[in-house]
Amino acid sequence: MADLKEIMATGRRKCAIAVVKLVKGKGRIFVNGKKLADYIGNMPSVEMMIYRPLVLTENQDKFDVRVKAVGGGIVAQAAAIRHAISRALLKSNEEYKTVLKAEGLLTRDARVKERKKYGRKRARKRFQFSKR
Repeated sequence: MADLKEIMATGRRKCAIAVVKLVKGKGRIFVNGKKLADYIGNMPSVEMMIYRPLVLTENQDKFDVRVKAVGGGIVAQAAAIRHAISRALLKSNEEYKTVLKAEGLLTRDARVKERKKYGRKRARKRFQFSKR
């Protein structure tokens, strides 16, 4: 266990960026100053996604998590938070690497929206073709 008062890490997904501080506590998560449930609303699957690294490493009631999330939508921010929490837990204890890596929580999901091309409706969609 690292002898630090707080452990910081950054996670990313699409355009969303999350900076996480892990502090010894009771398992509460605050995102941009709000409780997690208030921030994401009624989305239990997204809430479970965020708690996944803490549950796998059995730390759900040992750390308080403070998050600053910007960019993207709620789900992209949730994935960025999950990535950041995983990286912070890895800093706290190197033994978590096998568990977190097996679940794919340490991998940054680099897929982003493809840019719009000129002469097209979107990135790949074309305008309707008219023969006559």
